[in-house]
Amino acid sequence: MSTGKKEQHLTGRIGWLRAAVLGANDGILSTSSLVLGVAAAHATHGSVVIAGVAGLVAGAMSMAAGEYVSVHSQADTERADLDRERRELKADDQGEHKELAAIYVARGVRPALAKEVAEQLMAHDALGAHARDELGITEMIRARPLQAALTSAGSFAVGAGMPLLVTAISPTAILIPLVAGTSLVFLAALGGLAAHAGGAGVTMGAMRVTFWGALAMAVTAGVGALFGTVA
Repeated sequence: MSTGKKEQHLTGRIGWLRAAVLGANDGILSTSSLVLGVAAAHATHGSVVIAGVAGLVAGAMSMAAGEYVSVHSQADTERADLDRERRELKADDQGEHKELAAIYVARGVRPALAKEVAEQLMAHDALGAHARDELGITEMIRARPLQAALTSAGSFAVGAGMPLLVTAISPTAILIPLVAGTSLVFLAALGGLAAHAGGAGVTMGAMRVTFWGALAMAVTAGVGALFGTVA
């Protein structure tokens, strides 16, 4: 029996979850890789920390700008589609009724019922019905540029702050293995948490993120060591 309580679906988390996970993952990975690369080039402890701080600030701003531009482009496209749909509704209301009914028929609804549903939905909110069923635009997953930008920047800073803190307190002699090890733990935890929040397998999510993180850090540290030797 229905209790009247609105169900909470995982798709409602797509917008902020994607931005938060990408931001935190990039923060941990890019900062730890940067720190390892600079440390492998035999830089002083102070120089390594400064490089990490610079990477945090630059990365957070880059994430915010990139996410804002990307999601704003999506929002512009949605807005243009809605404007066009609004004009079509004004110019050919009956044609839009038939178009919406045809969508329901294609989904398996009987023609007579599809026509009735289209009429009732359009009488209630014609633009909303077409936005949802013709364009696939809903309030739940609609593009929100500012939210995505702030979420990405904030989560990047939080993610970057973890390896940076380890770098600041680590003795120079064990800085590389300590930063690498803790960063992999952070990445595994993030991958598992993101998979759980998205309803996917926790183990596979953690393994996937950890593998690519280890590869990125190894390559960056190798490049740092190579150029440090050459210099």
